[in-house]
Amino acid sequence: MSSQHAVVTGSSSGIGLAITQALLDEGWRVTGLDIAPATIRHAAFRSMAVNLSDGPVVTGTAKALTDVDAIIHAAGVLRVGNVGALDHAGGALMWQLHVDAATRLTDVLIPQMTARSNGRVVFIGSRVAQGMAGRGQYAATKAALIALARSWAAEVAAHGVTVNVVSPAATATAMLDDPNRASTAPKLPPIGRLIQPQEIAALVSFLLSPAASAITGQDIQICGGSSLAK
Repeated sequence: MSSQHAVVTGSSSGIGLAITQALLDEGWRVTGLDIAPATIRHAAFRSMAVNLSDGPVVTGTAKALTDVDAIIHAAGVLRVGNVGALDHAGGALMWQLHVDAATRLTDVLIPQMTARSNGRVVFIGSRVAQGMAGRGQYAATKAALIALARSWAAEVAAHGVTVNVVSPAATATAMLDDPNRASTAPKLPPIGRLIQPQEIAALVSFLLSPAASAITGQDIQICGGSSLAK
């Protein structure tokens, strides 16, 4: 069994599930953190039921993890609302899940990586971080991940640890069917189709590889051409 150990949040569905499957196929051991039941059965996979929006629980879970070589924070939700009619409870949930969970996990686990002079951190962001009507609160949380990644990358670059963000355009996951986003249909990228979770997983796998050791502090977009028109 591989000695490489990755922690993946949101491992039960969507992008997190695709990343988990890709890493297992490559021989990684994976610990999945998710409030939903596990959907993978594999000898190298361990599931931990965790409410990632509960800060103290996330911190306690992080302290119980050992020998972590990579953190992939893929868990996420989407709540929409225009200014003047914002969903404040939804905004708080997105902040707790996207940003606070990331800070709590990395605050415990990155020092362990720097002590071993090796480690990888990847946050799943979004092209919406650049701003989009009706999604200001969501965009703010994803933009925060970019700022955190660049700041922490600068702190740990000399210690063999990389921190990056992968920001996809509209992706073919169950989130597209969430009734909370019924009023805002996804925009197809210029390639004429949605991004596939497996395409995101492939990039994450590369960022975890030795060949990507010089890539850090970056926000890498998988946009299907959406970023070309500026």
